[in-house]
Amino acid sequence: VVKSSLLASALLCVPAFAGDTTIEAVEIEPVGNNVYRISVTLLHADTGWDHYANRWDVLDEAGNLLGTRVLAHPHVNEQPFTRSLRLEIPTSVKVVTIVAADSVHGDNKETVAATVPPQ
Repeated sequence: VVKSSLLASALLCVPAFAGDTTIEAVEIEPVGNNVYRISVTLLHADTGWDHYANRWDVLDEAGNLLGTRVLAHPHVNEQPFTRSLRLEIPTSVKVVTIVAADSVHGDNKETVAATVPPQ
């Protein structure tokens, strides 16, 4: 299992303000035949349906979209939270980039790169 993590932004400690979504951890686990389970832990000061972390994307080294995990509802009382995605990743891809987004700001500027483990 490969893990990458970042520290939460001090700005996110203010509960009345929902800023960008912080990617706290990424785990990539091979499950067979170039298929991986990617688990991403996010922190976002969700305020409800008006402002919440609503998705994360997996990109290859060239910035091509490999997959998206849509977050269908706010996680106001569950922070941080982890969600997973099963995804086929071509053998040529050695590193993926995770991009988180929220319903107000869209894609975050800060991303997390994670190494794809061999099968």
